[in-house]
Amino acid sequence: MKRIFLKVAYDGTAYCGFQFQPGDPTVEGELNKALSVLTGEDTEVIGASRTDAGVHAMGNVAVFDTCSTIPAERFAAALNTKLPDDIRVTESREVPDGWHPRKQECRKTYEYHIDNSRTGNPLRRLYTMHFPRRLDVERMREGALCLTGEHDFTSFANPSSQVLKNGGSAVRNIEEIRIDGEPGGEITITVRGNGFLYNMVRIIAGTLLDVGTGRFSPEDMKMMISACDRTKAGITAEAKGLLLKGIDYQEGTE
Repeated sequence: MKRIFLKVAYDGTAYCGFQFQPGDPTVEGELNKALSVLTGEDTEVIGASRTDAGVHAMGNVAVFDTCSTIPAERFAAALNTKLPDDIRVTESREVPDGWHPRKQECRKTYEYHIDNSRTGNPLRRLYTMHFPRRLDVERMREGALCLTGEHDFTSFANPSSQVLKNGGSAVRNIEEIRIDGEPGGEITITVRGNGFLYNMVRIIAGTLLDVGTGRFSPEDMKMMISACDRTKAGITAEAKGLLLKGIDYQEGTE
């Protein structure tokens, strides 16, 4: 038996999220089906990030156990012949037995894409949130600075988060928030940190949109953090604008 690491890219438009749900199309379900066909084994992958319906990824991670004689590095190409066109495995390799993608020290990078044009770009409609109101990007950058560092992000998490419902900590460390682009074009919010709560990046993006329109001031972000109250922060931005760019594991954890 060996454990295989997969790096997975997908267009989340057609799926009800990454995590397997009986009767619904999911990325995990497609991976399980492809692996079972390929190996002849009843296989279930373990995913690193359970992205929501409509969310996309370039670098999600999953692992599975197999007795197959297929070399670890060959699984990526072999799986891609069995997967639908909107899911691709970009890397495969062997990792130690028991290596778990959600229990290792890592850094996750998300991007949130906003189409700030007046009419919307039809070629980007599945991968951006169309927001035609003009945005003050500099105000958004000022507000983003207030969120960097280690904070309790209860105000920026969906209250139905299992972490919060189970009494877990909402403290997370955001290493960087970068906002690229100009008003009237495509604006990208890049968020990098050691972990995120349910809907956290989408709420951060939605709140920064509210800062960009003047509904909130950049300084209001500090009040939101200290309030630990979801009703104090802004909207939850649409799922389709969110991209899991990648997960970097610390050296020595693989």
